[in-house]
Amino acid sequence: MAVAPFRPLIPEGAFSWIGFSTKAAVMSLLRSVATVGSYTLVSRILGFVRDILTAAILGAGPVADAFFVARRLPNLFRSLFAEGALSAAFVPLFAGMMATRGKERARRFAEDALAVLLAALVIFVLAGEIFMPALMRVIAPGFGDDPAKFALAVALGRITFPYLLFIALVALQGGVLNSVDRFAAAAATPILLNLFMIAALLLMRRFDWRDGRALAWAVTAAGLAQFLWLMVSCARAGLALRLPWPRLTPDVRRTLAIMGPGAVGAGVTQVNLLISTALASFLPGGSVSYLYYADRLNQLPLGVVGIAVGTAILPPLSRHLRRGEHAAAIETQNRGLELALLLTLPAAVGLAVLAQPILAVLFQRGAFGPDDTAWTAAALAAYAAGLPAFVLVKVLAPAFYARHDTATPVKVAITAMAVNLLLTLVLMQFLAHVGIALATSAAGWLNALTLVALLRRRGLFGLDPRARRNLPRIAAAALGMGVALALLRAALAAALTAAAPVRIAALAVLCGAGLAAFALLALALGVADWRMLRRRLRPATGLTAASRQR
Repeated sequence: MAVAPFRPLIPEGAFSWIGFSTKAAVMSLLRSVATVGSYTLVSRILGFVRDILTAAILGAGPVADAFFVARRLPNLFRSLFAEGALSAAFVPLFAGMMATRGKERARRFAEDALAVLLAALVIFVLAGEIFMPALMRVIAPGFGDDPAKFALAVALGRITFPYLLFIALVALQGGVLNSVDRFAAAAATPILLNLFMIAALLLMRRFDWRDGRALAWAVTAAGLAQFLWLMVSCARAGLALRLPWPRLTPDVRRTLAIMGPGAVGAGVTQVNLLISTALASFLPGGSVSYLYYADRLNQLPLGVVGIAVGTAILPPLSRHLRRGEHAAAIETQNRGLELALLLTLPAAVGLAVLAQPILAVLFQRGAFGPDDTAWTAAALAAYAAGLPAFVLVKVLAPAFYARHDTATPVKVAITAMAVNLLLTLVLMQFLAHVGIALATSAAGWLNALTLVALLRRRGLFGLDPRARRNLPRIAAAALGMGVALALLRAALAAALTAAAPVRIAALAVLCGAGLAAFALLALALGVADWRMLRRRLRPATGLTAASRQR
């Protein structure tokens, strides 16, 4: 019996009131995005629970700094593999093989890729364990001035490093499932990581463990659990993967050739964050933690929207291009871009305007004080400025990957990383860790706009009339919402500094008002069709009245 995919309540035509077509292909894309996004949202909510506990137990002190640096390597490779190069290379090849050469041949290809990947990763992980001190000098050179912090970072890094092996294998398994439109199982794997880490934090609080080792062990244990979960999911989907002797078959060689350059391009966000972490280690204590907590909030819409849309559009894009349906491919990209910005632009404005009250409600307790909230809020506002760009990269990159072109995104990524480094070196002199966040956002915009320009120049992408009409109106609605939020925040200033229950209530009012303001402005500006919305609501109202009469 195959794993049943999560099916969000998205009826046919549900998005017609915001201008989306009701054609089957577009509705399939929306359901795929909703499936990935729904599980990602659950994971991110659990991630907030985890970060709230982390802030309360570790705060922004030396142990927190050491742990966040130790986790940076697994996060980097998760981005490169689970959300990037491996999926970009493997999914189009596997999907094409399924369509042209059959399921059994595609399964053998996946098994050969799994065997080669496992052999390479075992060697890589062993080398990392041996040379961890040298790796730590690269990603956190500033820790060298504090021998105790450096030693702890090395110890925690050695504990978490095997997670790389598991998450890469999980990425391949997820690619197999995504290629046959089984998005749910792979999208749910991050939930396991958060559950394991929450359990470790609760044990740390119960037994007063303060050195971070329990948390590091939870990361690696979660990786093993994720691998086993997808192994079972692949088997239930009729694609059980055995482990043959590693062989560099022509198909595996092609995968590696496509995957190699794509590793940097797909993981540009994490690479930029790695540069940020290394340079932040030279700043006053707590800077690494401020950037981590700010990035965690920024990652919520990036994960729920950007990664979900990027993951969902790659298989249909590959199918359209394989069939020569170039117009359908461009329409898929337009709808994905429109949906991503409809959800991301208001999120970015809201995070920038409400950074301080959000962080105060989520993290300001225990070892995390008001000063930590203020410094982290400044970094969050800077990251939010680049959020739409990071999402655009996730949505635009599949247009290259579906054509087996990972070289172009990597060239753009290298340029963006160079700009990020130069801007960081300049801005951190004046703005400390906030300058690092601003540099990351600027590099993200350079990356996104360059990808757009290259796709347009090659005739592979262009905004259709619907997108040209809606995108400026979405931006105007988001800016109008920001003005309304700023005014309301000023009016609620006293409530936002009161006791915790009052702060939570005030933040809830702000969030609700922001959503309402954006929705009303979207209707007023014509992004959404209020007549269509009224017609869609009317049957539901009648049904409710009839139910009451019965």
